[in-house]
Amino acid sequence: MKMLDLRYSTAFICAVFFIIGAVSGEDKAVGSSVSFRPDKIDSSVSSIIWKHRNRTGVVVKAIEWDKDEPEVNIPHPRFKGITSIDDKTGQITITKLTVEHSGLYTIDINSKEQEQKFTLTVIERVPKPKITKEETNNADVVYLKCDYIGTIIWKNSTGQTVEDKKNEITVKNSKNPENFYTCTLNNTVSEETSDRVYERELFVTGSNAGLIVGILFALLLVALIIFIVLYLFVTPVHEWVNSTCPCMANLFGPLDCLKKTEVAGKNSSGSGVDAPLNQTSSTSPSDQNQ
Repeated sequence: MKMLDLRYSTAFICAVFFIIGAVSGEDKAVGSSVSFRPDKIDSSVSSIIWKHRNRTGVVVKAIEWDKDEPEVNIPHPRFKGITSIDDKTGQITITKLTVEHSGLYTIDINSKEQEQKFTLTVIERVPKPKITKEETNNADVVYLKCDYIGTIIWKNSTGQTVEDKKNEITVKNSKNPENFYTCTLNNTVSEETSDRVYERELFVTGSNAGLIVGILFALLLVALIIFIVLYLFVTPVHEWVNSTCPCMANLFGPLDCLKKTEVAGKNSSGSGVDAPLNQTSSTSPSDQNQ
């Protein structure tokens, strides 16, 4: 609303001065530069004063040059450090513009106000828009939104304008995942376009869903295999899992290679001890008979 008020106020001032003198206008973006120059200037010029009238009608000196003064005078802080003047052509240049620099500019040459006048409207640049998606009850229909107060242009991947000036469009699934949509914001001084939004991002097809499920299943299967291998063959992992969750011993009992190896080792060592004992007992009676 402030921007609209500013433009209307500047337009009103411009209309008034069209009646009494020539007016030329400029629209500029915040942060940019502007230059105004009178059509003609006498070679005998001794002083130049540029004045600024804002939308409320307040007039201040923007910059002043006098041939008898060693330096130009910039009395108002709004113009300090960003304003310069060419004493040969009378041109004023203002850099790093802000919205406060909007208004009407007039020039006095040799203390006489000239008929030529200049209007300036400084406008904020439009931001880069971002498209948001809103689901509907229909899986093949979505709403795309671009929140902005101003001119909005929607286009599809063919460059065709889908909708103009509305901040929302309805998109139906065309079954082509490479189709995309963009929204563009613009004003008289700038233009920005959103990133592309593809249909493959808007609609999850059956094949895509199956692929995602398949990938997730494969990852889970690989993780399970790695866990089983570590549990069965890495002693620290085996012991930690059993101590943390004893039920794992029952679950993997038939496949517990570590336990089988341990049991086999005990049986082997038991057979080695019993053999000598049996042999000794069998020879004892014969020795006694002798």
